[in-house]
Amino acid sequence: MADTWLPSLITATPQEGFELAITLSRRGVKYTQPDVDVLHKLRPEYANDHAALTAASQVVAINFQTVAAANNYWRG
Repeated sequence: MADTWLPSLITATPQEGFELAITLSRRGVKYTQPDVDVLHKLRPEYANDHAALTAASQVVAINFQTVAAANNYWRG
């Protein structure tokens, strides 16, 4: 995945920032496991695992913290 898809962490609103955090998280998974067939095969296992879902939420939260800091927490 050599394409440039993230020109900036700057977003207009916190909502856009949260959506960017989710995109960052999903892209991280794709970089880690680029085989789509494997991802789809594993999905039922982690989709019903509360620990895996909590871990996924943590990754999104960490990415949102990063985006929020880059945007000075959307203060004028």
